[in-house]
Amino acid sequence: MSKINDKVALVTGGTRGIGFAIARALLARGAKVFLCGTTVPGVDEAITALRLVQDSRPRGMVCDVRNYEQVRGLLRETEQLFGGLDILINNAGVGLFRNVQELTPEEWRTMIETNLSGVFYCCREAIPLLKRRGGGYIINIGSLAGKNAFPGGAAYNATKFGLIGFSEALMQEVRYDHIRVSCVMPGSVDTKFGDSAGKESSSSWKLQPDDVAGAVMNLLEMDPRALASRLELRPSEPRK
Repeated sequence: MSKINDKVALVTGGTRGIGFAIARALLARGAKVFLCGTTVPGVDEAITALRLVQDSRPRGMVCDVRNYEQVRGLLRETEQLFGGLDILINNAGVGLFRNVQELTPEEWRTMIETNLSGVFYCCREAIPLLKRRGGGYIINIGSLAGKNAFPGGAAYNATKFGLIGFSEALMQEVRYDHIRVSCVMPGSVDTKFGDSAGKESSSSWKLQPDDVAGAVMNLLEMDPRALASRLELRPSEPRK
């Protein structure tokens, strides 16, 4: 039986792209899934689509992970609905790409608060719930931009470099509470939500959200004695 079966999982940014694919993969393996997104229509659409997965009953709510009080409410709701938490997937993120001179302070704050503060808020509130269950797993979805800087990506790079440091420090803090922490770092991912499967396009060389979801499932299924604390995932044959 899958190690994921009957576990309670929270997926932030779960309404589309990588987060949606992860939520779907979790449900297919018997997990109880709670997800969040930033709009009511987005959450409702995702929940409706996910209910087609093996008669599952996913739940969700609107939450802006930049808002600590909203994150507290998200974790409380997860615990009230499902009785606890076993898996936290920090997937919510935003990317705005400008040269530093052109980037506005508001855009800087949006990326820092979403990509870093949001992860901190979710982890801070989730850790007590995971401890009460005797352990669990936190997986932070990062990017290869966390090790490869590029022009126009200073703010985004800063958040993803920071996420790696945060994840590895947290991993060392909670490992003896039987909580594993991994940072998954995909390269280019085709995240156009709703595109037809297998549709040929100029982005056909990219990773698909399901590829990232598969890597996350492999981590969750790994024997607890082993921990892949950092996982790099890239297209096999990137565009030349």
